[in-house]
Amino acid sequence: MAVSTKYGYQSPAVTVATALPKSDDSSDVLIVGVISGDPDNPDAKTTVVAGEFLDAGAVAEIEAGCAALGAKGGADQVTRVVAPSLPFGSVLAVGLGKGRDEWPDDVVRRAAGTAARSLNGTEAVFTTLGELNLEATVEGLILGSYRFTEFRSAKTAPKDKGLRKITVLSKAKDAKKRAARAAAVGTAVATARDFVNTPPSHLYPAEFAKRAKALGQSVGLEVEILNRKALEEAGFGGIVGVGQGSARAPRLVRLIHRSGRADAKTVALVGKGITFDTGGISIKPAASMHHMTSDMGGAAAVIATVALAAQLELPIDVIATVPMAENMPSSTAQRPGDVLTQYGGTTVEVLNTDAEGRLILADAIVRACEDDPDYLIETSTLTGAQTVALGARIPGVMGSDEFRDRVARLSQAVGENGWPMPLPDELKEDLKSTVADLANVSSTRFAGMLVAGVYLREFVAEGVQWVHIDIAGPSYNTGGPWGYTPKGGTGVPARTMLAVLEDIAENG
Repeated sequence: MAVSTKYGYQSPAVTVATALPKSDDSSDVLIVGVISGDPDNPDAKTTVVAGEFLDAGAVAEIEAGCAALGAKGGADQVTRVVAPSLPFGSVLAVGLGKGRDEWPDDVVRRAAGTAARSLNGTEAVFTTLGELNLEATVEGLILGSYRFTEFRSAKTAPKDKGLRKITVLSKAKDAKKRAARAAAVGTAVATARDFVNTPPSHLYPAEFAKRAKALGQSVGLEVEILNRKALEEAGFGGIVGVGQGSARAPRLVRLIHRSGRADAKTVALVGKGITFDTGGISIKPAASMHHMTSDMGGAAAVIATVALAAQLELPIDVIATVPMAENMPSSTAQRPGDVLTQYGGTTVEVLNTDAEGRLILADAIVRACEDDPDYLIETSTLTGAQTVALGARIPGVMGSDEFRDRVARLSQAVGENGWPMPLPDELKEDLKSTVADLANVSSTRFAGMLVAGVYLREFVAEGVQWVHIDIAGPSYNTGGPWGYTPKGGTGVPARTMLAVLEDIAENG
């Protein structure tokens, strides 16, 4: 079920086994979970979270090895030990923290991701973590094993092939089906990461559209691509205006999954696809500008999600509308003070060319609403104010109150931790222009994330339940890796959007 096109991430193969292997393979590793002892009792030992696959002797060997190396079983701590009675070269004990009756998905997912990241040079693993949560284990192992090496020469490319085979130990009757779904989810997130991590020298609007088309066609999506001429003729003033400063022309990509059901709900997905953002004439400071290679993180997640909806054959219609442009300063770039006309007729005074994302998104939102969707989910690396308000790991979720809270709740459940934020009506006053219908920025420096959401709200059709997910920080990790999250592109919020699509398919 994993994507296997030129432009889709090649994830490790995932299989399910109902018993330990019978023959030894010194290159294989067994991953087990361990929990910490009583912190108030220095003599309390680290304990293996064992199920039916490990006998008492094997458990004792693992626990003795952990004790000898001083392992405490703390969350995300990893310890490599030898258990001679087991048919593996070694055992990797990964900490789960304190013991509990039920294991939250993301605790298991993070433990599996941490384990995978520590297994350099290992090509095949077995794991008993699936007994705690099979889906979270598979997702965590795939996401933790992710690496992006396309632009490494032989001088710096990893010598090992990385994790290529995952075997989850489980006797559940539906284990294979569940593992396959989890593998598809992990692969889709990794594909979004690949898009984000590809440098702007190689991923510009035309190439991004080409890759989106290849991925979409590989899973049976309908694909439509508008080039600059078509965008100009149709009146997509926001996309054309932002893209006019670059020699690499903008695109609008439409990817459509049809369920074939007459009563199916329709969900519109919109994602910001700025393949590089200099800020335009309102140019950004040089420091950290290279991180703007990630300014298409929303588009990457949307493209991966609609392809995943087709793979999983979700019984709803999903229509992705993805604007793509490069925001550059040049003699043809739009200027602060210019007025453009968004698709649908709204005129906008461009006071700051670095507030370009909302201009291309407004065009895409109006076009998406022409499909008469029941719901609309838009996501974008939109404002630095998101990181000021919520930090680098928590997306801000704004929009229709009931749908906003539903999306935030589902985001928290899958470990992407979206947080509901308001859209105060009075902020619209700050977007008044003296020469046009709207200005693209506020005259104040306060509530920047919310002001951007209020701007986008102006373009959502009446009656459409919608959300805007600001992922300026969470889509790109500029620090060190942690859990199943690598440095660079994270794939957020693909798992959130999938959870919402599945919830709509089940509950309407």
